[in-house]
Amino acid sequence: MIHYMDSNGFVLNVVIYNVLIHGLCKSHRVFEAVEIKNSLTKRGLKADVVTYCTLVLGLCKVQEFEIGVGLMNEMIVLGFVPSEAAVSGLVEGLRRKGKIVDAFDLVNKMGRVGMLPNLFVYNALINSLCKQEKFDEAKFLFNEMGRGGLSPNDVTYSILIDSLCRRGEMDSAVSFLSKMADAGIKATIYPYNSLISGHCKLGNLSAAESFFDEMIDKRLTPTVITYTSLISGYCNEGELHKAFKLYHEMTGKGIAANTYTFTALISGLCRANKLTEAIKLFNEMVEHSIIPNEVTYNVLIEGHCKEGNMVKAFELFNEMVGKGLVPDSYTYRSLITGLCTDGRVSEAKEFIDGLHREQHKLNEMCYSALLYGYCKEGRLEDALSACREMVERGVNVDLVCYAVLIDGSLKQHNRESYFSLLKEMHDRGLRPDNVIYTSMIDASSKLGNLKKAFKLWDIMVDEGCVPNVVTYTALINGFCKAGFMDKAELLCKEMLASSSLPNEITNGCFLDCLTKEGNMEKAIQLHNVMLEGLQANTVTYNILLQGFCKMGKFQEATELLSGMMDNGILPDCITYSTIIYQYCRRGNLLEALKLWDLMLDKGLKPDTLAYNFMIYGCCVGGELNKAFELHDDMMRRGLKPNQATNNALNHVMCSK
Repeated sequence: MIHYMDSNGFVLNVVIYNVLIHGLCKSHRVFEAVEIKNSLTKRGLKADVVTYCTLVLGLCKVQEFEIGVGLMNEMIVLGFVPSEAAVSGLVEGLRRKGKIVDAFDLVNKMGRVGMLPNLFVYNALINSLCKQEKFDEAKFLFNEMGRGGLSPNDVTYSILIDSLCRRGEMDSAVSFLSKMADAGIKATIYPYNSLISGHCKLGNLSAAESFFDEMIDKRLTPTVITYTSLISGYCNEGELHKAFKLYHEMTGKGIAANTYTFTALISGLCRANKLTEAIKLFNEMVEHSIIPNEVTYNVLIEGHCKEGNMVKAFELFNEMVGKGLVPDSYTYRSLITGLCTDGRVSEAKEFIDGLHREQHKLNEMCYSALLYGYCKEGRLEDALSACREMVERGVNVDLVCYAVLIDGSLKQHNRESYFSLLKEMHDRGLRPDNVIYTSMIDASSKLGNLKKAFKLWDIMVDEGCVPNVVTYTALINGFCKAGFMDKAELLCKEMLASSSLPNEITNGCFLDCLTKEGNMEKAIQLHNVMLEGLQANTVTYNILLQGFCKMGKFQEATELLSGMMDNGILPDCITYSTIIYQYCRRGNLLEALKLWDLMLDKGLKPDTLAYNFMIYGCCVGGELNKAFELHDDMMRRGLKPNQATNNALNHVMCSK
């Protein structure tokens, strides 16, 4: 057409060429259109703003954004003001392509020549910047909108408030809500949902409740998201009663719970060691055709692992995979930790190797669980070997892994490994953290080297690490074991002054020291305080029991055992063994056997010491058949009798 008109003497102007360029762009023949624009100069013509804007929009349609940006830059140099459609189309195209920085740069450049995209494009770009953690740039665009005469709407404010809440900047988020009101924009449910969720994640439940009430006062209707945020917040803080009350309020209003609601409640129940109720709720969820997600399975798998039910944990794992859900490092870590806790560290290693063969990516947390399992069993060399293998597989050894290995080396008194790990850390530019220093202080304290423990303390503080309750407890334990009760008490006062509160282990150190000194009256007083503060546990009761027994106050010991069960604290094998031994010493074999049977009925597995006490008691009491029966049972369990038990059995055999 152009050639025909040229050859027949028609005078062609830029308008005619623009019509042709428009037609080519509409037919997606954009590169031909660009060539025509480039040929205009040879024809003595100049492309105008329509030419450029038509080409930019055409290039956006075929996603050739870089060429579009080039043409936009040409326009600015030539002094043309691009159309809003061209700018908005190019900015939105770049944003959708993931080129957020390029889109931001373009808007910034357009702002300087007085050309802004439309509100929809601005909101979309601000949202993308927020999602990419580029909040300063998002805020800059928000301010540019105002300067350019474009008023932010409720969507703009909601995006920024949500981003601030996700970042935990709640004061700034509330400030934007106030700005929104000052601008005369009526808040919708969305910013309130963000504020409630943000406060719940930070544990600020009273603030979340306040915004919930404010929302109701403004006649905004809570959604499942609103309720789920609060339910999750209550569950995280252990307030299950409030969580379920809100759940019933929500469903009573006809708002159906979703996957996230059920998952929050199941997670809360698992954290509260209410696994049976969690399973029941999971089944209810499935019955209501609400599909569990990866997080739902993860919390249930972790719950079963903590209960020691690895069979059920792996059943859920297989069910999860069978449904097409993808396990993550959280799933694997729970299973690895569960196997290690169950004493099946070798199986945990096989599980990791299997995952590696199947090319599943494991992170440092998964390997640190294995390293901890090895170190707990005293298998330091296996732990170090697993660490080397971890590096070969491309997994970074982080501070947690080093902390586990250093603690294991200290407990095994392996100085070579300990110094080697510290050097390796130093060479990699890593510095010991609070956990590592605490392990070193604890090891020195337990060896009675309090001078070295204090030196490490000083180094730790100089390095900027703040001692916590565990660090203080390590030193307090060292003082108590060395008989320096007065110094331990001074350190405890210093600890309180630093806003660290003693825990059950700290108080347990004092309790142990008092019982060893024979000061049972003060020990009981301390224990009563611990009971009031919910710090008393099986270990603290065992310390008192052994203290009473050591002083020959058996009546007080048996009364304490009754009180222990009345307070809902379950005796363990050590508890029963302590009392059984005293019954055997006193020749009261009948009561000892009753307590033994009670221990078995409770599902407790007697340890070597418990068997030795009971066998010795049976030998002395003339219950020879029972003694040999216990001996055989002990051997079947892989436990070995001590020398005193063997001597008693041999004496009985010789007497026959």
